[in-house]
Amino acid sequence: MSGNSFGTLYCVSSFGESHGPAYGGVVDGCPPGLALSADDLQRELDRRKPGSSRHVTQRRESDAVEILSGVYEGRTTGTAIGFIVRNEDSRSKDYAAIAEKFRPGHADYTYWQKYGIRDARGGGRASARETLVRVAAGAIAKKWLRERYGVTVRGYLAQLGVQRISFKNWDAVDANPFFSPDPAVVPQLEKFMDQLRESGDSCGARVNVVAENVPVGWGEPVYGRLDADIAWAMMSINAVKGVEIGAGFGSIVQKGSEHGDEMTPRGFVSNNNGGVLGGISTGQDLTVSIALKPTSSIRLPRRTINTRAEAVTVETTGRHDPCVGIRATPIAEAMLACILMDHALRHRAQCADVILPTKLEKPRKIN
Repeated sequence: MSGNSFGTLYCVSSFGESHGPAYGGVVDGCPPGLALSADDLQRELDRRKPGSSRHVTQRRESDAVEILSGVYEGRTTGTAIGFIVRNEDSRSKDYAAIAEKFRPGHADYTYWQKYGIRDARGGGRASARETLVRVAAGAIAKKWLRERYGVTVRGYLAQLGVQRISFKNWDAVDANPFFSPDPAVVPQLEKFMDQLRESGDSCGARVNVVAENVPVGWGEPVYGRLDADIAWAMMSINAVKGVEIGAGFGSIVQKGSEHGDEMTPRGFVSNNNGGVLGGISTGQDLTVSIALKPTSSIRLPRRTINTRAEAVTVETTGRHDPCVGIRATPIAEAMLACILMDHALRHRAQCADVILPTKLEKPRKIN
């Protein structure tokens, strides 16, 4: 199967299935000398792992990561970093009843039509469990970006179903199982999820991600646009159906006098473009928002067909997230970090010697 790798200079490849023995990844292009241990990856994997609360899948996985190569005496060597995470709690029997049925909204039908064969256990390669590889690769990128350029990448849950969540502060995000930036709404979110889980249905979500201290100049002007690569990366995440950068679809109702980010010697007056102009970073905060669809695997009876094209109904039992968006924040952060590191290396390779006197005193939005 092709399509298991991404990146130009910071390259990430993944392998594994939801109910196979393990998931693993190879990160190629990380510069040498970065202090790196399994703990650096584990911290991010623990934020994503299943079974972390009653509101997500109850599959119990430690997601313990083992680094196999590319690190010597605690530092990266510049060679490929290989790592593996064993699957410990797969229950393949849960999928025996639907092995020949296609779940509506899932990749069952398209995989079957493309390859003529599919791993029906938990979705196989289409499982969102594959994202643990991205999170591990993103942990490396996050650390390098922070240490080399002072770039921080972090996100939060902005909407759960119909419930919008106001941003209060970053400290709250990792202090609750929803990655909510407003701790006051957590009881309300818990009640909503308890009712949703009891009903057997699912819901969608919105996640916002912000990269701060991104230098000006990253990205290419045409086919390697920074915003285009970010949009691709976000759309590659399971269940993502929409991506906005900056004002996004809100720019439709804006006038040019509103949307265009005016500049002063002290900085930009607004950031409707989300930190990217002409495919190149402006030095402002890079803001991205993603929309995740409702989980396709639900207990409610649904009309579908089987492998013989006969009309049947399907009910998905087993352990599934009623809302995949709850655990999506670290995944979105990881993908943004990987793309930023890739572009940082690409910029350094071609334009590291470019020095100009035209510098904004404060590139980010001024008050």
